[in-house]
Amino acid sequence: MGLFNSQRFNDIKAVASAPVITIGLTASMGGFLFGADTGQISGFLIMRDFLRRFAQYHPEAEELNGVPNDFNNVREGLIVGLLSIGCLIGALIAAPISNRLGRRIAMILLCGVFLIGNTVQVASVRAWYQMAIGRFICGLAVGGLSVLVPVYVSETVPKQIRGALVATYQLFVTMGILTSYCVNLGTSHVDDSAWSWRGALMIGYIWALVLMAGMFFLPETPRFLLAQGRKADSINALRWIAGKKGRQNSALVESQFQEMSAAIDEEKRFASKSFFSSFDPKDKILYRTLLGFVLQMFQQLTGANYFFYYGTTIFQSVGLTNPYVTQIILGSVNVVSTFPGLWFIERYGRRKPLIIGGLWQCAWLIVFAAVGSEADPNSSTVGSLLIFSACMFIFGFASTWGPGVWVAIGEIFPLRVRSHSASFATAGNWSWNFLLAFFTPYITSAIQYRYGYVFAGCNLIGVLIVFFFYYESSNLTLEQVDEMYTDPDTKPWQNSSRREAMEDEKQRGVLNAGLRDGPTVDHVENRDVSMESQTTKETERAV
Repeated sequence: MGLFNSQRFNDIKAVASAPVITIGLTASMGGFLFGADTGQISGFLIMRDFLRRFAQYHPEAEELNGVPNDFNNVREGLIVGLLSIGCLIGALIAAPISNRLGRRIAMILLCGVFLIGNTVQVASVRAWYQMAIGRFICGLAVGGLSVLVPVYVSETVPKQIRGALVATYQLFVTMGILTSYCVNLGTSHVDDSAWSWRGALMIGYIWALVLMAGMFFLPETPRFLLAQGRKADSINALRWIAGKKGRQNSALVESQFQEMSAAIDEEKRFASKSFFSSFDPKDKILYRTLLGFVLQMFQQLTGANYFFYYGTTIFQSVGLTNPYVTQIILGSVNVVSTFPGLWFIERYGRRKPLIIGGLWQCAWLIVFAAVGSEADPNSSTVGSLLIFSACMFIFGFASTWGPGVWVAIGEIFPLRVRSHSASFATAGNWSWNFLLAFFTPYITSAIQYRYGYVFAGCNLIGVLIVFFFYYESSNLTLEQVDEMYTDPDTKPWQNSSRREAMEDEKQRGVLNAGLRDGPTVDHVENRDVSMESQTTKETERAV
């Protein structure tokens, strides 16, 4: 089933109001903030003023860095990696804060936290630990926004366009990374001044202020308002989001309100479940929780952040005159490759892109490691081949494992443990993000480009895990995914469920065609009865 067909285009066009597009683009600035903050540190590590202020005195580093200063492994790892620790904590605390204050207010507060962390970094003079603490504070905001932005968009925009706008968040992450590379290139021209890195940091205020200002004008999510018992506010928010269509078609707003009401009533049945319910072996809950954690872990172990965090350092070491340009090339590949990635996942399902992408990434990491470790690093040909192999690797990652793992996390967990299991899985991503950021300087100093072989092996292991443990979930409802995991006769490498899902999709298409002019009371009642039946089945399994 293709991504772009006339029926899907018409469905999207029917709900793509100006307020909906505004919500998607404004909220996705949280992803831009994430990408910009992640990508800038790579350039800072080779700026001469940054080295003079925060690195140790090493006379032998003069030839490489232009100044007799260089970072040891501990200091470099902490400055880079403390952002990830902040992100880990921010991701864990974002949910309870937003449940109490609301998604919108929580996002505004997190933007304020980012501004504080950025100010701590800008005000750093000589203390490297002040820079590290500032990055940790920014991480609290970035990690919290990495959870809340997709939640805000998912709970606000219509379901027909929800996937595209949630995916826009990932696109904005890659755009933020590329923008930070371009900013680093621009400020590197004043490399002997504090403005080389402070200027880049101060531009970061813009992204946070844009998101903060935008959220002041956007509504709270209708779903959160309804969960708080504020029905009138929820309906008003739905009308604002629908724009002109909502004013002309009250049945559209009413149907969305009824659908949310039924979903919230269903969730309340499982509200008493605790975090430890995610580790219940019954119905493969433990299986799926650990699978989510492992998929997130191996997304980090693909080696992508090896290039994003330390790319300028890597390519400076082979004698490239301007490693900032190399980073811009890698960042551009990352952005462009995200677009076909969305099509791959929709057209070929979940498993195939992850398996083929893992093998592709493995192959190019082997090329990268072999060329870097066996050839003359001072050769321009070697440098060009290293850049090319890195670009090919990033193309594979950005179009498969980058978005694919996040799609998996949103689909594999049953409703009763979804928030807890997703939090645990996300913790796996950020914890391994920190471990790689901190230990990469140690490892590269010992084995240099042979580090690529390590990541190549990790990609092969990731492929095997996907093949033997991850079920194909494309074209299935979340309820069908839950049934598939609990069916002892269905194996991950079987595709029979996919054919059944295609037939089910056709039936839903016929039903949607009959509802296109607006649902009737009978349709709403029948849907509620169906949801009640599915909820009863879920409750019986939980018991």
